[in-house]
Amino acid sequence: MDVSDPASTPPDPFDGIAETLDRMAMAGIARLTGGVSPATLALSAMDWWIHLAVAPGKQLQLAEKAHRKLIRWIDYAARCAREGEPCPAIEPLPQDHRFDDPAWSQMPYGAISQMFLLTQQWWHAATTGVPGVSRHHEDIVSFMARQMLDVLAPSNFIASNPILQQRLIETGGRCLADGWQYFIEDFERQARGEPPVGAERFPVGEKVAVTPGKVIYRNDLIELIQYAPTTAEVRPEPVLIVPAWIMKYYILDLSPENSLVRWLTGQGFTVFMISWRNPDAEDRNTDMADYLRMGPLAALDAVCDITGADAVHAAGYCLGGTLLSIAAAELAHRDDRRLCTVTLFAAQTDLSEPGELGLFIDEAQVNLLGGATWSQGYLDSSQMGGAFQILRSNDLVWSRVLKTYLMGEREEMTDLMAWNSDGTRLPHAMHSEYLQRLYLDDELAKGRFEVDGHIVTLAAVRQPLFVVGTERDHVAPWRSVHRIHLLSDAEITFVLTSGGHNAGIVSEPGHNGRHYRQYCRPAGEPPIPPDDWEVRAAIHEGSWWPAWGDWLANFSGAPVPPLPLGNAKQGYAAICDAPGTYVKQR
Repeated sequence: MDVSDPASTPPDPFDGIAETLDRMAMAGIARLTGGVSPATLALSAMDWWIHLAVAPGKQLQLAEKAHRKLIRWIDYAARCAREGEPCPAIEPLPQDHRFDDPAWSQMPYGAISQMFLLTQQWWHAATTGVPGVSRHHEDIVSFMARQMLDVLAPSNFIASNPILQQRLIETGGRCLADGWQYFIEDFERQARGEPPVGAERFPVGEKVAVTPGKVIYRNDLIELIQYAPTTAEVRPEPVLIVPAWIMKYYILDLSPENSLVRWLTGQGFTVFMISWRNPDAEDRNTDMADYLRMGPLAALDAVCDITGADAVHAAGYCLGGTLLSIAAAELAHRDDRRLCTVTLFAAQTDLSEPGELGLFIDEAQVNLLGGATWSQGYLDSSQMGGAFQILRSNDLVWSRVLKTYLMGEREEMTDLMAWNSDGTRLPHAMHSEYLQRLYLDDELAKGRFEVDGHIVTLAAVRQPLFVVGTERDHVAPWRSVHRIHLLSDAEITFVLTSGGHNAGIVSEPGHNGRHYRQYCRPAGEPPIPPDDWEVRAAIHEGSWWPAWGDWLANFSGAPVPPLPLGNAKQGYAAICDAPGTYVKQR
């Protein structure tokens, strides 16, 4: 045996024990911290503090800013005494609606809210622009400062919130009693793992996910639903939709009036939908290769066998779109031309700039989450949901605390809210692999993503692309989604729609207040920077769905009579009615 050759050295018998102990430790820490790495927080704070301590220029600048803001606040308070309602010293950010009510302009609440906003602005200056601090650590420190300030916002306290005080007077304090009951009810439901109050009004298959269809294929990972045609003729190219595996598919088939699936069938398309199985601990070793092979690739085979179509329109939502783009690259590697178009809804292909979600993704964080998922075999939806709520704590946490638990007003449940509470799990292997390969290493964008031992690249994808980003997306920021222009020379029709990650996609025609921008970059032309794209893109009022329908029609053949659901001769007899069984798994 050549002891100089590491490959010939026998494994250390304690390696397995050491790895197990480390993972157990990470799992315990994850439970205590809610899945947030204390190492990441500590390193970020230390990086910021040390560099601030040795930056006298930055310290002087912050001292001057503090003095200037204090003078502005004193001036505002003095003008309040003279004029009653003077112009504010500072305006809230456009997305901050905590102080919209006119009562916040009355003294002393105007002075309190203005002091808070000035302090918030100062802390942003203090946590950004410190020389020497890494970008990732700066983002984390700035984010954590915002979280702490959100906790201390005057809108959260009875003594400093005039609207809450008025509510107390109007109800004689009853609102606090009602809010306490709501808190106990929510706490008990969460402890029992039950959906929130009102979600029972939207049972799957009865109120949501009700578009008629059949499950015509099933494997250990997906059920494939074919929806019944609603028009006398259909386009010969079917539409295959790949939803994210971290969500139930019926975000695209909510109530009949806002179902994208129902709308598509009404436009004369044959629609197929993947419904992912909700994995459990037994699926801990299911990885990305399994999701690719048993997901979009298996579904594409089934769709073509059932319909006899030579070409398919494929659409993917969120991480389902990322997986679809990998599938398209793999098919290009095989010279398989069954995809005639590819559509991506709020889906990132270059994850080098994932937005604030990237705060929860670094080596320490991935190590911690890897230990947590290793111990239970999967990542639970509540763990993912907590991270998303923190990203929008004003809207999703503190506004709810104020409205529900202090003002005693429970928000009415909607179909979208009920869907959002119907989460899925992620297998340990898949979760660890996609965090490492797609986020940390960004293999897909860098042209290093391997499938079955060979590299696949989006540069090989030549089909026309229809890519949708949303203006207020905290999960897949539109500028990150837009970076697909750097990865593919294909024709790209990019649409930027109003709304967020979910509401921007569920944007049915007739929905009030909707608008979108659209611009097509022809095949072979240079990439368009996001700012230039905004200048070129035409603004349209209303839903973007009709624009997508017209785009699909342009790449489709002449309408033909619809086919029956399934194809028993090809081995795809109908198994059960839509929405199937996998979507109902909890």
